[in-house]
Amino acid sequence: MNEHEKQINHLGPFITLVFLFFVVGFLTTANGQFQGPLKAAFLQYAGDLKNTFATLITFSWFLAYPLTGRTGSSWVTRHGYKGTLVRGLLIMILGLLIFFLSSWFTLQFPDAKAQISSAAIPFGFFIFLVGSFVVGASATVLQVVINPYLVACTVKGTQPIQRLAIGGSSNSIGTTVAPFFVTGIVFGGLSMEKVQVSQLMLPFVILAIIMFIVTLTVMKLSLPDIEGTKAEAGEKLEKSIWSFSHLTLGVIAIFFYVGVEVTIGANINLYAIEQETLNGPFTFFGNSSLTLFGINFAIPAFMATLYWGGMLIGRLIGSSLNKVPPRVQLIITTVSATIFTILAIIMNNPWMLVATGLFHSIMWGAIFTLSIAKLGKYTSVASGVFMIGVVGGAILPLSQGMLADGIGGWRWTWFIVVFGELFMLYYALIGSRIRQSV
Repeated sequence: MNEHEKQINHLGPFITLVFLFFVVGFLTTANGQFQGPLKAAFLQYAGDLKNTFATLITFSWFLAYPLTGRTGSSWVTRHGYKGTLVRGLLIMILGLLIFFLSSWFTLQFPDAKAQISSAAIPFGFFIFLVGSFVVGASATVLQVVINPYLVACTVKGTQPIQRLAIGGSSNSIGTTVAPFFVTGIVFGGLSMEKVQVSQLMLPFVILAIIMFIVTLTVMKLSLPDIEGTKAEAGEKLEKSIWSFSHLTLGVIAIFFYVGVEVTIGANINLYAIEQETLNGPFTFFGNSSLTLFGINFAIPAFMATLYWGGMLIGRLIGSSLNKVPPRVQLIITTVSATIFTILAIIMNNPWMLVATGLFHSIMWGAIFTLSIAKLGKYTSVASGVFMIGVVGGAILPLSQGMLADGIGGWRWTWFIVVFGELFMLYYALIGSRIRQSV
């Protein structure tokens, strides 16, 4: 970055990208929260494969990351940061309309079903999976822009990891609001088993309209490219991006990070519902449900909200930790999350998993900052390949759902999370050390 670039204050673009980080977080968690309602609405005849099919919703979303991350980085090189953002937002609108189409198709053709083993699955469910992939592709493209831009943009009085923490806080506000949106606004506080397919249509149309307005707004905003963070169009990079071991291992670390974060956020409600079936309803200060803003929420949905809310609190705290190195932050948080996950398994209690949200909060920023350290013009390409690791959010929750179906319960499946935490601890201690220079 040259002296002129250092003097530029990117406060306006910074605020824009922080808002878009909110959108990504909101839609990512809302998509995961549809597992329970869609399991009731679409998967009534899925038999013993309900958990597997329900977790396919999360799988299809995060499958987009490894398949479209490189596309996002090539768009940054060809069209710049702003042009890539606009394209990503247009893809998001398309995906939301496909969500609408899935419900419309199911209502119009209720007998159109696919027979898979003993399960009868409506074709509308598979259309929803396509929509989940498309919106996931949009989130991928947006993050290819957002993450390196937040690290590189100049905002007075902030450091790169602080800016990522601020963006992450906005992301967490979205993830915290989303369960309330799905449970309270979309379904009016109904219990999962009473959800109707017809209730899925209007919210997606409204979201598509909102994102269209956001897209028009972004098109009018100034979002300058930042020198030294991307190759010029047609420029050939001398080294393979995979020659930087701290990036390669960072991609694996982010695979496990996103995997364990989404595994808990998306599946904790299914685990809690199972526990309620076996042991009776959970209570929160003596109540089996919670009423907020006039809407009644079941405790399993409230657990997901508390988990994502813990991430929000942690990121707000992290935004002030400008003197604590990313490596130290990652060590402390991975050790703490491992302890609480093991306690959840031993006690067979999902409330212990809720607490891990506080520690998962700043792992993304720490891993990303360590992974792209001293990469210079390789940074935007690194951001694209970094998105490959996000496929952990597809593979780990699906693997857990299949394992839960296989062993007849969720309790022991949480060892998947323990393994992921331990790899991230290894990355913090050893794998993140820079061995190759640009």
